[in-house]
Amino acid sequence: MNKIDRQTLSEKIYIEMKKAIVDMYFKPGERLNDGQLAAQFGVSRTPVREAFKRLEDEGLIESVPGSMTRVANISTEEARHAFSVVAALHALAARLAVPNLAKKDLEDMIRSNEELRAALDARDAAKAIQTDTRFHQVIIDRAANPEINDTLERITPKILRLERARFLSSGSESICQHEAIIRACKKGAVEEAMALVEKNWLTLSEWASR
Repeated sequence: MNKIDRQTLSEKIYIEMKKAIVDMYFKPGERLNDGQLAAQFGVSRTPVREAFKRLEDEGLIESVPGSMTRVANISTEEARHAFSVVAALHALAARLAVPNLAKKDLEDMIRSNEELRAALDARDAAKAIQTDTRFHQVIIDRAANPEINDTLERITPKILRLERARFLSSGSESICQHEAIIRACKKGAVEEAMALVEKNWLTLSEWASR
């Protein structure tokens, strides 16, 4: 297997494991065996270990030298710190994005917010998180700054597990906040949109920390 093929396998394993951890398929504290996972993916241990390294760098798994690798426990303190960074980056994205938002972008945000309401009514946490992410991704995409996107991709998984556990109990307030964000975007009110986006994420932090 050449280096490119191994990197492709490692990336695929990394993405699938990251999703499994965020979706709580792998529970906090659960041991991860590289040999078993290699057999499950039909690969050698090398790309699995490369994926482990990336997940450990992101704080999603932890290794005990000479002992084991396990899914990291959910830390409300770490999540709180991550939320403040995520909120600031989303506010910066809003500053860059609002002047570039088209009619279709606003329609996509409205549709995502409606789908969020339906997911909350159905008590579907996974769908609620997915639609909330899609709402904010419109702004991230229109900001057109790869550094913001890359940093959020690295940090956001730290908060998603905690957000998933608490979102259903408090997510309805986010719908109203999204509506206010949409109104600010329609007016082209950059500073107002920034403040509302940041408040939305900081509110999620408050819910998650309870």
